[in-house]
Amino acid sequence: MNNRPVRNSILCPNCRKLVSSDEARCPHCGIPSPGSRLKNNALTRGWGSGESLVLIVIYVNIGMYLISLLLNPRMMGMGLNPFGLLAPDHRSLAVLGATGTLLMNQSAGWWTLLTANYLHGSVLHIFFNMMALYHISPLITQLFGPYRYFAIYTLSGMGGFWISYMAGIPLTIGASAALCGLIGAALYYGRSRGGIFGQTIYKQVGIWALFILVFGLLVQGINNWAHIGGMATGALMALALGYHERIREKLAHRLLAAGCMLATALALLWALFRGVMYWFS
Repeated sequence: MNNRPVRNSILCPNCRKLVSSDEARCPHCGIPSPGSRLKNNALTRGWGSGESLVLIVIYVNIGMYLISLLLNPRMMGMGLNPFGLLAPDHRSLAVLGATGTLLMNQSAGWWTLLTANYLHGSVLHIFFNMMALYHISPLITQLFGPYRYFAIYTLSGMGGFWISYMAGIPLTIGASAALCGLIGAALYYGRSRGGIFGQTIYKQVGIWALFILVFGLLVQGINNWAHIGGMATGALMALALGYHERIREKLAHRLLAAGCMLATALALLWALFRGVMYWFS
């Protein structure tokens, strides 16, 4: 008769690797009591590698873009200019939370520092931003973890648009400020870590950063202030929050990400409410 105790295997709620439910501490990421029901449930379970979180961010961007088109479909851009193709009209973007001095100085519009990150001015605008986001996000979630990833994304977007506001930009939208925050975080990581791996990331991501800044200088209508502000904020966030090789994600990182998620959700819900009111006005 086999009297050996039964060991139930579970996925660690933090790193999503296979562990025993009675482990005192996850042998992979170090989180205490990974089998605890307080940690291993649908509400508190981690985002794993962060793939689903990245997809949610992309889907929300696409959803807000489609809603901005539907608010006033007769006014969307349909000309021969590819940069203006399927462009929402300015009134729809203002209602849904575009930011800048033109809007923030008229009312208490600080919530637009969040919503503007999920609005885009044309089909090419959102296509290039989402393609770039899709390619760099796995690197950031690998280096920093999904919670720090979302915190950097959110706060860098806000920081970039705040710098843009201080520079006097009247109207601006797009995920590129937050995207530049991820680039800034990667630049900090590469410079801080050093070695062959760190230098490789620093050089490769540095080419992205240089291209974005030069492109912003050469093409009219690009908000370079938001790009520079986003990169600077992303680097500062990476410095403050640390990365996996120095410190694993902790409760404080999760709480910060949860606060960013809650603030973003409330801001977007307010934008959608304004959109509904605009639709029926």
